[in-house]
Amino acid sequence: MARRRTPPTQSRWLFGIAILGILFSAGLYLLGSKDSNPARTTPPLDIESYLSNANSLRGNVYKLKGTVSESLAWSPESGRLIAVETEEKMIPVLVTPEFNAMNIQKEQVLIFILEVDEKGILRTRQVTKS
Repeated sequence: MARRRTPPTQSRWLFGIAILGILFSAGLYLLGSKDSNPARTTPPLDIESYLSNANSLRGNVYKLKGTVSESLAWSPESGRLIAVETEEKMIPVLVTPEFNAMNIQKEQVLIFILEVDEKGILRTRQVTKS
């Protein structure tokens, strides 16, 4: 008794579906493994350069990760001035009024996206909890 041969189109379809499944799984894996940090492309703040000459960094945007050391001042028009402790030094950061609703407490680790303004003050553009 002779065997029946499987039609070639059926095996091609199965092969194509298997390849698509593998590609779909690989795509999901690669998309899921990306760093979800929105600040991943922002350069970190060089604290030594900032402390030596903040005016040379005016207009630039940087990322800073640090621990809130203490609250220094508050103004409804300007926002909160806080001391942020990094691995290297302690620096002042002005948290703008748009983040007044955010509960920033002492010893919290935060990630800041900062802009150095025309006077050399670090103003927040984005604040996220680490």
